[in-house]
Amino acid sequence: MADNTLIPIGELARLTGLTVKTIRFWSDEGLVTPADRTPSGYRLYAPDAVLRLGLVRTLRELGIDLPTVRRVVRGEVTIAEVADTHAAALDVRIRALTLHRAVLRTVAERGTATPEEIQLMTRLAQLSAAERRTLITEFIEDTFAGLDLGPDFRPMMHAAMPDLPAEPTQAQVAAWVELAELVQDGDFRASLRRTAIDQAASIAEVGAPDADSHRALAALLRERTSAVTEAGIQPGSAEAQPVVDELAAAYARHSRRTDGPEFRAWLLERLVNSNDHRYERYWRLLSTINSWPTTPTAMPAADWLIAALRARA
Repeated sequence: MADNTLIPIGELARLTGLTVKTIRFWSDEGLVTPADRTPSGYRLYAPDAVLRLGLVRTLRELGIDLPTVRRVVRGEVTIAEVADTHAAALDVRIRALTLHRAVLRTVAERGTATPEEIQLMTRLAQLSAAERRTLITEFIEDTFAGLDLGPDFRPMMHAAMPDLPAEPTQAQVAAWVELAELVQDGDFRASLRRTAIDQAASIAEVGAPDADSHRALAALLRERTSAVTEAGIQPGSAEAQPVVDELAAAYARHSRRTDGPEFRAWLLERLVNSNDHRYERYWRLLSTINSWPTTPTAMPAADWLIAALRARA
């Protein structure tokens, strides 16, 4: 190749927009080899060095390491193979960054968090699917151990597992972190177990109500209390009495008992014991994680009925 077809390193830098220092470094790394040198020792490059340097720069901008770039320019691997490998690696990194961002956003929304709490949230966010299932399974088994809550209860609880998608949203990650913290809360577990003990005792006495009856009762409670709330009827008022009577009678039928003062005292105690809003929060967090439809809340309705029964106790 004649000397006048070769490109000095300074001219090559101008043609490519790279610095002389960068071209020299990449030359030393074997990514683009000088075709010759001047009598003074300056490097001279063949015209195809412009294209080669453009390829190297593109691969480096995509985050591909120098040893891999060297293998590409030497023809040891194809660009397609490298792209596939690095795309997969980027998927992993993006998932990790999504988890970290969700943790930071959760910390920011809470306002205060100790370093220990931040570390815990980060660890919870990074749990595998199997580890998430193990955490929830342990919560279910510990909370409801030894209690007969009917044939459908445990299968229902075990079937409802958190299932984060491969690319979760910030809301899903934040919901998982909150759910994981909730199921490890000893006070929540104790509250839920007290409710479960009451339910198991009732089942042992009169049998388990069927699921359709339970859903119908919950719908009736929401419907009636929503109507009186919208009408501005206070729980302790005389106008609320017909609604209280209707709901108490419905609960008596549902629990296979007879309505009356003794039953209403029993009902009030059961409603108070089971009115832990964290249990509904548990299911709402699961719905967010698993992209399930959100069910109407029953807690305001239960609050209204509790206040109404207390006003008449």
